[in-house]
Amino acid sequence: MAHQHSIFLSDLTTGYFRGKTEIPVTENLTSSLSCGELTCLLGPNGSGKSTLLRTLCAFQSPLRGSIQIFGRNIGEYQPVELAKMIAVVLTDRTDVANMTAEELVATGRSPYTGFWGKLSIEDRNAVRDALESVGALSLGKRPVSTLSDGERQKVMIAKAIAQHTPIVFLDEPTAFLDYPSKVETLQFLHRLAHEYDKTIFMSTHDLEIAIPLSDNLWLLDREKGLTTGSPARLAGDGSIARYFERPGLDFNPSTLHFNVTSI
Repeated sequence: MAHQHSIFLSDLTTGYFRGKTEIPVTENLTSSLSCGELTCLLGPNGSGKSTLLRTLCAFQSPLRGSIQIFGRNIGEYQPVELAKMIAVVLTDRTDVANMTAEELVATGRSPYTGFWGKLSIEDRNAVRDALESVGALSLGKRPVSTLSDGERQKVMIAKAIAQHTPIVFLDEPTAFLDYPSKVETLQFLHRLAHEYDKTIFMSTHDLEIAIPLSDNLWLLDREKGLTTGSPARLAGDGSIARYFERPGLDFNPSTLHFNVTSI
């Protein structure tokens, strides 16, 4: 079954400026993301994963090329419109020490609460449902400052879910989790994409979990460029092996089983 494209990149070059000097990080990327799919972005450190994610989130502008969201250029969206389209979970720590987990998740409702930010019954239900969906309902009244890294990450994912957007971007969402929690999180994101027809796009280094649980992979390398496709196809044609044949990396793609129930 074909899914509707939600995001389309055309000849996209990402990067930044050092003074007046343009520093490209990834160049000439053309690809798409679809509703109802979990796509994982893989690549070595320094390949430009975080820069690409920040560009897709409109946190920084592309150097060249275009990003379209549901057929409309990303630059044409007003901030509130974009906040109703894209939810973001980054690895950056924000200063929310005086907030409870429930209050932090409630900030995901800000695109809908208007100037005064007053939560309606619908908003409160969305917050509760989001916390429950990630198994963090019991954390709701706890100060964020008392949460472990893993608990905090669950709350940040709940905030993105409470935002009720068709697109969710996550930068290393399993970085601070133990192995069972990593698997649980990836399985949850897979179900979220499929059951609610969302576009879920995340960067990760957890190859052995992400590859079999993904619908699609983006393999990013500054020298090799961007390769995309289903995990089974990229394993079959040798793309995964070529991308991750690196000194010190103990990873054998031939051992993978492409079935979400196999983990």
